Amino acid sequence: MDVPYDLTSYVRVLKLASTPSWEEFSQVALIAGAGVVLVGLIGFAIFVIMNFVPGAVPT
Repeated sequence: MDVPYDLTSYVRVLKLASTPSWEEFSQVALIAGAGVVLVGLIGFAIFVIMNFVPGAVPT
């Protein structure tokens, strides 16, 4: 592991990075939020199915 080389590559990446515009940030946040909601809905649907299917969950 070459520490000076690693540090220079990290600095190079940080110099290339820029702050996203408000439109780009809001679009990424909207897509990420939609993904969270979708995963939650899938989990809730599985929960509802498991509760209504007799014998699906051993008691």
